[in-house]
Amino acid sequence: MKKIYLLFICIGLICFSFTSGMQAQSNTVEKQASKDLKIEGLRIFPNPATGDILYITSDLQRTKTIKIYTVLGKQVVFKVLIGKELNISNLNPGVYVIKITEEGRQATRKLIIE
Repeated sequence: MKKIYLLFICIGLICFSFTSGMQAQSNTVEKQASKDLKIEGLRIFPNPATGDILYITSDLQRTKTIKIYTVLGKQVVFKVLIGKELNISNLNPGVYVIKITEEGRQATRKLIIE
């Protein structure tokens, strides 16, 4: 009787180990697929920025979600942009990372503010 319980435990452990491995692989594939989608015709100007307005355009001209981070990873701006003008007057001069999302497509760029 003890051998049967031991057999069931071994089979259960093997099944659970394969199940978690398949989930990890499927998540990796989904993340890779989302990285492959680029925003067509994305333009960010002027860069380096000298004024208070940054213009962000793309071929689709859809609503964009804008996140700006410091180089240390702290988020300093979160904005849903309907037009093409982004007010950056509250940002200090320096180097930032800007992440733009448009209809499930993402792009990350370096932004310099003088």
